[in-house]
Amino acid sequence: MTSVLYDVPGPRARRRALIASIITGIALAGALAWVIVTLTGEGLFDADRWDVFRDPVVWGALGGALLVTLQVAAIASVLAVLLGSVFALLRLSRLKVVRVPTTVVLEFLRGMPVLLMMFFILIMFATSQYWAVVMGLALYNGAIIGEALRAGIVALPKGQREAGLALGMTPLLTRLLVEFPQAFRAMTPIIVAQLVVLLKDSSLGYIVGLEELVRRQRTLAEFYGFSQYGFSFFVITLFAFLIVNLVLSMLARRLASRDPAGRASRRAARKTTGENADTTAIASIRTRRSEAQPPVAPPSDHGGGDGGN
Repeated sequence: MTSVLYDVPGPRARRRALIASIITGIALAGALAWVIVTLTGEGLFDADRWDVFRDPVVWGALGGALLVTLQVAAIASVLAVLLGSVFALLRLSRLKVVRVPTTVVLEFLRGMPVLLMMFFILIMFATSQYWAVVMGLALYNGAIIGEALRAGIVALPKGQREAGLALGMTPLLTRLLVEFPQAFRAMTPIIVAQLVVLLKDSSLGYIVGLEELVRRQRTLAEFYGFSQYGFSFFVITLFAFLIVNLVLSMLARRLASRDPAGRASRRAARKTTGENADTTAIASIRTRRSEAQPPVAPPSDHGGGDGGN
């Protein structure tokens, strides 16, 4: 048995892959155990390094900073999707005077580091650190999302646009009502994955002075004693980001594994199955009726007027 892209591994290849997976798992488990033993030997897991988290004030401070981080990411995500949609539509404009400047702006935004963009907005527009981080994340990720949506629209069959035009829609309405919704659904996993990157990049607000989670944990560690609690606050912050990012990553994988046409195809299959069942039932009833009726005897040619002597 072979696939279109590769040969399906046989029993020997699968056995080698299983052995390699077991060896890799053992190596990773050993490395993790070594790290834990080393950190334990340094006393980083001693109770006196974690007793600060018994204070609810600490959790309140970390929770407030996490809320700021999530607010920044949420607002920037909405703006990034909106900007990406506008960028995609302008990038596909038939007017060169619109398409070329949009392309230049997109290339500039995609090539500029996010941190420099935050500093640029902070200095040039004299805004707060909060909005500098939000707009920096929105502009950069909006450019990435815009290119993804543009690629999704270009990948659609030409018949979609031709069908919209044939119905009397203008080219703009066809783009907005026919092509764009399909491209957005197809690119949703990529968009969600980019929003995960946006959430991770929100930690750059620490550098521009935003009091978000990373900066707050650093402030608390220095207040209570960095030499004693620095590692503890770092671990808590790490797990907070991991949990949020894992939830978003699971959402992205769920969306990626979902067939956009799955529901329609399943409904069509159920409808076809129902129609076939009805046809089969009708044919069965007709067969039973025909079997129940007595056979009609053909007319016999007995003596008639022409057969007498």
